[in-house]
Amino acid sequence: MGGGPSQPTTTTVNQNTSNLPEYARPYFTSMMGKAQAVTSAPYVAYGGERLAGFTPEQLQVQQNILNQQMPGQFETGTQLAGLSGLGSLTAGQRYAEMGGPQSFTQEGTAQQYMSPYMQNVLDVQKQQALRDAQQGQLAQSLGAARQGTYGGARQLLATTERERNLGDQMSKIQATGMQSAYENAVRQFNAEEAARLQNQQFGANLGLQGLAQANQSAQTLGNLGATEQQTRSNMYNQQQATAAQEQALRQQYLDQQYRDFIAQRDYNKENLAFYSSLLHGVPVSPNTTSTQTTTGTAPSLGAQLMGTGLTALSAYNMVK
Repeated sequence: MGGGPSQPTTTTVNQNTSNLPEYARPYFTSMMGKAQAVTSAPYVAYGGERLAGFTPEQLQVQQNILNQQMPGQFETGTQLAGLSGLGSLTAGQRYAEMGGPQSFTQEGTAQQYMSPYMQNVLDVQKQQALRDAQQGQLAQSLGAARQGTYGGARQLLATTERERNLGDQMSKIQATGMQSAYENAVRQFNAEEAARLQNQQFGANLGLQGLAQANQSAQTLGNLGATEQQTRSNMYNQQQATAAQEQALRQQYLDQQYRDFIAQRDYNKENLAFYSSLLHGVPVSPNTTSTQTTTGTAPSLGAQLMGTGLTALSAYNMVK
């Protein structure tokens, strides 16, 4: 190729030179090779377990908790309390129907308690009084006949007085008898009424006591059910805590296995890091850069290619 003369030029050449000592070069070269091998290694996945699952004991306790039901005492106590309340209402209604103290003055009550033979007794007394009056009248008539005054005014007055007295006596017998019968009836009524009220009160108290005892039994059953439920809950908590200790121990074992795997997997990497830290402590400067400026004609193409080849050769020898 033709052309005019070359023009003077100013050329700046950057040259990289190495002053790495020969004794250190193999170690740096070895580290680079190991680093390439470590970073090029394929990823190794951990094939073991990471989490400890529930133990059979934990699964059993969980199933027991899921299957638990209300204590039977609750249902029985509820039924018993309901029956007690219903019985109390029934007893109250029955007591109200039986009524409180009765009155002797009620219609028919006196006749009910007076003896049905009382009037017969009074009639006998009246007949006896009538016979006594008739005998008195007969004696008076005989006396008047002997005196010759029979049928006179004096005899008439005496007869009238005797009949009036007889009527008074009859009325007195009837009144006294009825009063006595009435008083006896009152005493009998009061005695029977007191006994009835006492029996009624006793029965009511006995029934209420039974209902109260049933209600107390219902409360006792409820308390027993609550105690049973609390006891069962405490038992499940203890079982869960004991089973959880076994699960925690297995989890520690699995974690240790995983840490051992990580240590084994990163063994070379850790060693390389340690090796690199040692080399970084060596007092050498692997590379230095120098700049050289020359003024002259531009080098020919062949000279430029030769310079490039020398630079590449120098870099190759440095890491060889």
